[in-house]
Amino acid sequence: MKLLHIDASILGENSVSREVSRAIVGGLKAADPALEVTYRDLAAEPLPHLTPAHLPAAHPLSALAPAGEGRAQSEAVLAEFLAADIVVIGAPMYNFAVPSQLKAWIDRLLVPGKTFRYGETGPIGLSGDKRVILAISRGGLYAGASPFAAAEHAEAWLRTAFGFIGIVPEVVIAEGVNGGEAARATALEGALETALKLAA
Repeated sequence: MKLLHIDASILGENSVSREVSRAIVGGLKAADPALEVTYRDLAAEPLPHLTPAHLPAAHPLSALAPAGEGRAQSEAVLAEFLAADIVVIGAPMYNFAVPSQLKAWIDRLLVPGKTFRYGETGPIGLSGDKRVILAISRGGLYAGASPFAAAEHAEAWLRTAFGFIGIVPEVVIAEGVNGGEAARATALEGALETALKLAA
């Protein structure tokens, strides 16, 4: 079994999403010591914003430009994702959406014929055999009946993107982490407890 671990937070050791994603991976690894883990830190090694020259060769739009230096990198990103049985993603919400580093990574995954195809009735996901776990952190409160619920475009977008390729992700959320030390500690404790249950 192969696990791909992705982090996107720019906050290093101060990151809640990194701590939660690390706990999820640790729990899964403890349950299956033979699990092969590949790690990619999108903040430390960001991918360039997408252009036709960067697209994986399998993408039809890659024909619009000669292969740039980033195409091999994009091919590697897609290959890592396709090879993984489990994908764990640390995804903070910045300015109501996912970090641009994470968006750039996902842009390389939605490739016709690889992760989805078009059928007579519309797109069909081809990646439904993967387990994707999202470790999402949010500074404010956006869940349920929150007056700010409509401004949440991180979890919603991630669910849409992965749903498009046939995956229903599992989600662990720590929110309200910018509400003071007590609120951060409570949110983190709840997320870590959920993470351990997921791993089990």
